Amino acid sequence: MRSTQHIAAMRALLMGAAWFFSSPCAWALLPIEHWTEPGGARVWLVHSPVIPMVDVQIDFDAGSRRDPAAQAGLAGAVATMASKGVQGKGAEPPLDENALGEAWADLGAGFEARADNDTLHYWLRTLTDAPLLEHAARLAARQIAEPEWNEALWQRERARWSASLREADTHPATVAEHAFAAAVYGSHPYGQRSTPQTLARIGVADLQDFHARHVAACRARVSIVGAVSRAQAQTLVATLLARLPATPDCAPLPDVGEVAALTAPAEQRIPFASAQAHVLIGQPGFQRRDPDFLALLVGNHILGGGGFVSRLTHALREQRGLSYSVYSYFAPGLHAGAFTVGLQTRPDQAAEAVEVARAQLARFIAEGPTEAELRAAKDNLVGGFALRIDSNKKLLGNVANIAWNDLPLDYLEQWSQKVQALTVDEVRAAMARKLQPERMVTVVVGGQP
Repeated sequence: MRSTQHIAAMRALLMGAAWFFSSPCAWALLPIEHWTEPGGARVWLVHSPVIPMVDVQIDFDAGSRRDPAAQAGLAGAVATMASKGVQGKGAEPPLDENALGEAWADLGAGFEARADNDTLHYWLRTLTDAPLLEHAARLAARQIAEPEWNEALWQRERARWSASLREADTHPATVAEHAFAAAVYGSHPYGQRSTPQTLARIGVADLQDFHARHVAACRARVSIVGAVSRAQAQTLVATLLARLPATPDCAPLPDVGEVAALTAPAEQRIPFASAQAHVLIGQPGFQRRDPDFLALLVGNHILGGGGFVSRLTHALREQRGLSYSVYSYFAPGLHAGAFTVGLQTRPDQAAEAVEVARAQLARFIAEGPTEAELRAAKDNLVGGFALRIDSNKKLLGNVANIAWNDLPLDYLEQWSQKVQALTVDEVRAAMARKLQPERMVTVVVGGQP
């Protein structure tokens, strides 16, 4: 065990990193190294030697898109159980969740697991002092490969999760989100939602089986940012994945079908006793690796993603006072994530707000931005680019995005240049290719009939 003084000193270095990374000069873009380990794991490394710390993200194709429909929530449950204890193996005793928390506190490090639509993520943050790094990597490896699949603990977590879902269903925003997702995605897994009923169908054996089928070293995509060399990174990756079973063939996982395009408009008006009506308008969007991504990012910034300077805000808030906040965004993933326009308004104004939002959307897609709007959006996005990579955590997220979506290694280096090169016609054409206002879903929860 390290001395109290040593751990305190190391933690002070971690806190000092926050000040250092707030300095723009600290984040000149660093090159990304990429290689494949003998066991099949693919690795992306940014060597950043200034602060003695490292951040690691390990991604597996084991997100909720892999959940059976009747067991929606399975991937999330696997992620939850990673922090509830680890098995004992050989001379290593089992650790319950309290012992795990104490072990990470003693190391001055952190570990987390989470599942989203596409991915099961594991994160490790630790100092690179050699003994601390080795201990942290070994402990993380146990949580990744050998969680304690305890029946009583799973029943407790399932009860908590189910209670949270029931409470969330009493809110109009949740009702709107669920109705919107079901209408946009149809039968695609992106539209599935966890319920107390789907969680009740998940047992410990299902958790073990899902983990065994999806979490294998050969399927790992590992992103690393920090003060480690390539040789140190290779040792770190080997330690983190060493406890996973060997899978020499690493057969491809089954394909997941694409999100079906909408063929006609759909509208749902759901009664709800609430002070505000919740409005969502949208459709399936595009995959993250789509070559139009940057043009769509800029276009959406002008339409509704740019806050108070966006067209939707000007039309609904400033000109008519229909809504305090209105926004739009794309949520691309491995499949076509939704394009969404969202707002809240007085129930008696919901119909007018929907009409104005639709009209602004249709006009923007037909005409595109003005030169002035495009110039302002470029200035804002390019000027704020440094804030996207001004910490280890943010840079790691960008590297993991490159890794998961098979983007070029120089993607970040080319980002600003490519945004600056976009024209009005390119932005308009990209938005028109992806969005069809005449076939969108509209959900209104709480509006007056």
